[in-house]
Amino acid sequence: MQLGDLKGLGKVRIEALRAAGIFSLRDLLYTLPRGYQDTTNITKIADLQVGVACAVEGAFSGKARLNRFKGMSSVTAVLKDETGSVQCVWFNQAWMKDQLPSDTETVLYGRLEIKNGRRQMVGPRIVKERGLTPLYRPLPSLPSKVFAGLMMQVLPLVHEICHETLPEGLLKRHGLPDVFTALTQIHQPGDAESLKAANRRMAFEKALMYLAGMSAFRARNEAGIIISRCDRLAEEYWQGLGFEATGSQRSILDEILNDMAAVTPMSRLVQGDVGCGKTAIAFGALLACVQAGYQGAMMAPTEILATQHFKSAEALFRPLDIGVGLLHSGIKGVKRKEALSKIASGEWQVVIGTHALISKGVEYKDLGLVITDEQHRFGVSQRTALINKGNGLAPNVLVMSATPIPRTLALILYGDLDISIVNEMPKGRKKIETRLVPQNKRKGMYEFVHEQVKKGQQVYIVCPLVEDSESLDDVKAAQSHYRALKKGDLKDLRVGLTYGNQPAQEKNDVIDAFAKGEIDVLVSTTVIEVGVNVPNATVMIIEDADRFGLSQLHQLRGRVGRGNEQSWCFLLAEANERLKTIAATNDGFEIAQKDLELRGPGDVIGTRQSGQAIETDLFLVSDSRLLEEVTNCMERLKTDKTLLGEWAIVSAHARNYIRHKLEHISFN
Repeated sequence: MQLGDLKGLGKVRIEALRAAGIFSLRDLLYTLPRGYQDTTNITKIADLQVGVACAVEGAFSGKARLNRFKGMSSVTAVLKDETGSVQCVWFNQAWMKDQLPSDTETVLYGRLEIKNGRRQMVGPRIVKERGLTPLYRPLPSLPSKVFAGLMMQVLPLVHEICHETLPEGLLKRHGLPDVFTALTQIHQPGDAESLKAANRRMAFEKALMYLAGMSAFRARNEAGIIISRCDRLAEEYWQGLGFEATGSQRSILDEILNDMAAVTPMSRLVQGDVGCGKTAIAFGALLACVQAGYQGAMMAPTEILATQHFKSAEALFRPLDIGVGLLHSGIKGVKRKEALSKIASGEWQVVIGTHALISKGVEYKDLGLVITDEQHRFGVSQRTALINKGNGLAPNVLVMSATPIPRTLALILYGDLDISIVNEMPKGRKKIETRLVPQNKRKGMYEFVHEQVKKGQQVYIVCPLVEDSESLDDVKAAQSHYRALKKGDLKDLRVGLTYGNQPAQEKNDVIDAFAKGEIDVLVSTTVIEVGVNVPNATVMIIEDADRFGLSQLHQLRGRVGRGNEQSWCFLLAEANERLKTIAATNDGFEIAQKDLELRGPGDVIGTRQSGQAIETDLFLVSDSRLLEEVTNCMERLKTDKTLLGEWAIVSAHARNYIRHKLEHISFN
């Protein structure tokens, strides 16, 4: 039986599944629900909490009302139980008026919201059968309910489709159910405890397969490009930069130079907090590569960051008569042809760009060093694609991340890399003062902004949305907030706007104007999270800060504090445990550990596009203790001679897992 044999699947829907990385019935079964509708427990109306999905039971008081206004409709009704009442409203679902019988006990499932000071549930669903109902992520042309229907067709065949990947002894030692029981419980849960055990099993398997696969990936004894070490290079490089390098920078560049001089290719991660000087280390490695007669390529996740690196590299390398070039998807036509020619000929000895560096048609003359910046935004597959652009011998690989990641998670994510941590900040760097600002203090904050601008400083204001949203009408959107500030509180200042899908040239013009000091206040989305380096900016304001993860807040805060003046970060939100954590410390690793505990690795690492990273499978692993358990399991399998048989089974499945992931990822 194949995907095409399932009822309700035509060509369009099959393509949608393939675009999501689902190529077989097994892939379908391994696509786990994004959550569950839990109607097994009833919450009293008086105990409802804002934003928490739950089931309530009560009777509707009086008849439901249908209201119409400007082509819109709403049905409202009041649900009561013995503890209180709550208003329920359904927009543009006029038929709901006849589905709500009064004085009859009804179970609803939804979230409580506060609108204009009133508690209400918007669009709650009527529950006809209580239990744990899987909720699948909808795909283009494949709504969640249709996806669930496909799963119910396939689930009875689980024993035929799936095979056990974990040895029986390992399952017993770690208290894990077999794969058939786990998948059945996940897609058709019986109770909360069985579901918890099933999810733990799948999380354990995904993490172990990834870690074992990366171990095999790293174990390849391939011949690499040898970049002979020049002992005086590093010292001359540091002396020529015009600032005093930290001991950490010096020691890590020394490690890199040793790695590149070895017979096997370098595979090293340089991890450090924002502003610690990782780019200077990377440029030192590029210089060594070029002086040995090879090309170096540096890949960044955004055009903004790539352009920032290009400008810095030009200033450093052009006086040394080293050719530097830039390539990203916005470079087209004749300019792209010229760029490809200069890369292929070796005229560009240092090539900086986005994922365009691994696109079709890009050929390198003699690639000796591959650097990927902001590694958390790339997958192993993308890094591999760039490595494969080399000519026969494997180039050296250096990856960098400014997102501090706890050691346990780093061991999982970067199993194929040696890890170096930049643990010193440049001298003279002042601590960024972080404050939580409630809405009633907003006016005072804007007065502070005016004071800073008068001193010649600049300001970022970051919003979580680009445009206003009906479902999130209390959340600041960059475009409307920009217009309001220009007409209101900041009308006497020069205010600019940038966001992710802004036309490329317009975006570049705005950011350049801000960097040149021609804009006082830059309103933006998180597009400025990486790559924007304006030392004159001393104030970061983050609207609706509670909607961001701690690690992302820390990244945004790192856009200021890059000069010699005191810098400030204002978080517009009500105080909670997470925000108090970031206000109390500037230590990114401490913040990341807290984020891991509270939200899981998917949010610590950041957003990825589906299908582009093997590591997305690790998003299941939300328990740092389980990550530690998997790491220990892996080490025991590799070192305990009595478990060689188990290690052979796990290794074989892990190699297939990595191979399957890489086979179905392409770069255009």
